Amino acid sequence: MAKTGVKFVCQQCGATYSKWSGRCDNCGAWNSLLEQVPMSVGSHAVAKSTGTVLAATSITKLKDEDSKGRLSSGIKDIDILLGGGFVAGSVVLLAGQPGMGKSTVLLQIAHAVAGGQKVLYVSGEESMSQIKQRAGRLGADAEMLELASTTSADNIAATIAQGVYSFVVVDSIQTIAMNDIASAPGTVSQITNSANLLIQASKTSNTVLVLVGHVTKEGSIAGPKILEHLVDVVVNFEGDRYGGFKIMRAIKNRFGATNEAALFEMRDTGLEVVLNPSAALLEERQNNDGSVVLATMEGNRPLLVEIQALVNPTSFGYPKRTASGFDGNRLALLIAVLERRTKLNLSDKDIYINVVGGLKLADAAADLAVCMAIASAAAERRLDSGAVVFGEVGLGGEVRTVLAADKRISEAKKLGFTYAIGPKTRPASKFVRPVADMRDALNTYLKK
Repeated sequence: MAKTGVKFVCQQCGATYSKWSGRCDNCGAWNSLLEQVPMSVGSHAVAKSTGTVLAATSITKLKDEDSKGRLSSGIKDIDILLGGGFVAGSVVLLAGQPGMGKSTVLLQIAHAVAGGQKVLYVSGEESMSQIKQRAGRLGADAEMLELASTTSADNIAATIAQGVYSFVVVDSIQTIAMNDIASAPGTVSQITNSANLLIQASKTSNTVLVLVGHVTKEGSIAGPKILEHLVDVVVNFEGDRYGGFKIMRAIKNRFGATNEAALFEMRDTGLEVVLNPSAALLEERQNNDGSVVLATMEGNRPLLVEIQALVNPTSFGYPKRTASGFDGNRLALLIAVLERRTKLNLSDKDIYINVVGGLKLADAAADLAVCMAIASAAAERRLDSGAVVFGEVGLGGEVRTVLAADKRISEAKKLGFTYAIGPKTRPASKFVRPVADMRDALNTYLKK
């Protein structure tokens, strides 16, 4: 018999049930139902039958708050990512894997903003002495940067509502809880209600609020999807936590574009912007078989990255296909196209793909580079050291046009490459040696 008043809430979609079940009928998630005690009577909102007529204002009479200027983060690439800096009264959600450097970069930003504004850094995960140690390593010793350690959403909201601080960081939203809600921190009800309370305080006091969010093992932001709808900007911090580059991407931005990216590298003094990532990625490259240089795009920024492939005879009945930094399903599709449209036999081969530098590619222009890397490794033929590759591959083996070809070409020229292998460009470029299909590319440009 179920307990009176107890509900079971799905942590993925927020659906409620009267009894526990192994699978949520609404979203299909397994083992996502958690027991939750309802809010106390005093915390329930009571609907009123009467309301107040809204006082509307003509849009022509409203002042443009953005024209007053934005708060600079102190890091040029992050300002570009945000569309020019932090807008007063905006709420930013920064999410990423543990150990990625979220707290580090936010403390660096807080220190930069505290040069001219009063800043509050609130941590629900660390003590003030721990934050002080990190601040000492980063040199974040601004007089107007204040620290606090609490998990009470009510106390944080009351502090923000005073309007004393221009910039507030809350690390993290999954550790914050409201006193009137009986469920544990990190549950759907706590995250939703705590976020609403903090956002309301931020909007009324015109304070910039940055929330740190955890992510699940699948890489999505932990908690209900409504959290991403409540905030103004959602930024993902991703990359290899043990080395390589770390990339900050805006996946939602009410104040700017969502196609920008900032690249960082972890140093002893904190996260530093990589000024020339293409040169850093290709610095240790050796032109062996299976190695191809791809001209890709990270947001609006062109980037040259090495694609490595290793092809070995399999020792098992079912060949292994493994990709690091590239979609495994896309890799399987490209291997099938290679086998069908060329004379390569890969059915008894283990194939491994690696994107150097810890990057994760979502660019369709990587297709041709991956195919040429696999063919190069399988045939033990290498590509010329002065060539870069880009182009989307269709199921018929044809090479299709891609976006921002001019930026890819410009970046390749800057680093001393002599030509590019890819689709025809409009207008035609002498730098690009166009190929009609994948077979043409392999037969023409893979040498002994």
